[in-house]
Amino acid sequence: MAAIDGLGINRLWQRIAGLLGSLLAMGGAKAIELPENRAEALYHIYKGGGVTADGPALLVRKSLADKVSLSGSYYVDAVSNASIDVVTTASPFKEKRTSYDFNVDYAHRDSMMSMGVYRSKEPDYEADSVSIDVAQEVYGNMTTVALGFTRGVDKVGKRGEPSFADKAKHWQYRLGLTQVLTPTMLASANLEVVSDSGYLGNPYRAARVFGATVPERMPRTRTSRAMKFRIVADLGDRNAARAEYRYFWDTWDIKAHTLEGGYSRYVGTDWLADGFVRLYSQGEALFYSDNATSETTYLTRNRQLGAFRSFGLGGKLSYTARRVPGQYELKIVGSVERIRFNYSNFTDIRDGSAYRFNANLLQLYATATF
Repeated sequence: MAAIDGLGINRLWQRIAGLLGSLLAMGGAKAIELPENRAEALYHIYKGGGVTADGPALLVRKSLADKVSLSGSYYVDAVSNASIDVVTTASPFKEKRTSYDFNVDYAHRDSMMSMGVYRSKEPDYEADSVSIDVAQEVYGNMTTVALGFTRGVDKVGKRGEPSFADKAKHWQYRLGLTQVLTPTMLASANLEVVSDSGYLGNPYRAARVFGATVPERMPRTRTSRAMKFRIVADLGDRNAARAEYRYFWDTWDIKAHTLEGGYSRYVGTDWLADGFVRLYSQGEALFYSDNATSETTYLTRNRQLGAFRSFGLGGKLSYTARRVPGQYELKIVGSVERIRFNYSNFTDIRDGSAYRFNANLLQLYATATF
């Protein structure tokens, strides 16, 4: 399968930008609404496969003069890593990752323009990115077209080896279309193209050849695409349902399918219950091998690049603790998700069985609009 090179992506971007430009001329006179003023505080914990990650997150959003909305967030992950990769090739470790982002949204008539910067830092990895997005309502505000671009640069290091230093660069292009189908049904389609170059592996990960451990060898370029289709329907009597499908493919010959369905229902005036189920299936990369029988230019045993399936089941419960119409609203929200991972061709070398594990994700947060 041929890869999309940088020039090809830029040409694609130019064609999409030209399409958006023509749609902008069709905009109506109705003013698009900025996001609500909001403050959120969250605590999350993930545990599964020998990895525990937990920490707080904060977000604040404030509008200025009904034209500009500013938002900033802070996120922390304290990670204890004793995954199968770690315990079979190295010692368990602990580290902390912190991330920050700042966004500006500008509304003009029925257009929304957004700019954002993001920074993430951990002891051996730093990631910085900048993004630009434009959303335009057209055809009597029944259709929304969205276009976005993100440019990121990562700095990769290695604990215990100060001389090791490399970089990875990322270009992400997004195109989305949302359509009101009926007064009770909404559909959307989104396309994403990502081009990566530079160091795309893990300096700590090892591969296997005839049972012997060798350093992982990864390509330094990758282009991936993903298409997602979603439909949301109001079922009446304060009930709603959604269904979505996502297809992913890349130049490493990975193909993946995600199917998800969800249902929401109000209970009384203050409670909202949500439930969902998610199925995921993925094929392996061209150069993935659990235990290779020959040396090749590229070789990895990264199980996330192998063939596996996952099944997720989750729910969320929201409680409106206080509401003053036109002034503020305070909600308390809790969500939990249980995920089962089954790997087709990744062996737990400790006992020779196919690797599989369960993971749990818990989120508790308070959100206030004002």
